Amino acid sequence: MEYIAYLHKESDSDFGVSFPDFQGCITAGKTLEEARTMAQEALRFHIKGMHEDGHTIPAPSSLDQLAGNIQMKDAAILRIPA
Repeated sequence: MEYIAYLHKESDSDFGVSFPDFQGCITAGKTLEEARTMAQEALRFHIKGMHEDGHTIPAPSSLDQLAGNIQMKDAAILRIPA
């Protein structure tokens, strides 16, 4: 199973990553590779916490479902395995 992540880069910041299916699951990295690695770790940690707290893990959204999401504007899309 893979989840969509948004990758953003401001000129004066690191690469930021957020997950539209998991509010509050965010991370960053100085390089693209570091951001991808950190995204995998953040997603695993977030899902583990949800599972331990008895929360339902959402099914991954599709690109079509997220097409109108304002956070998607100017973002690169990553698929991160759970």
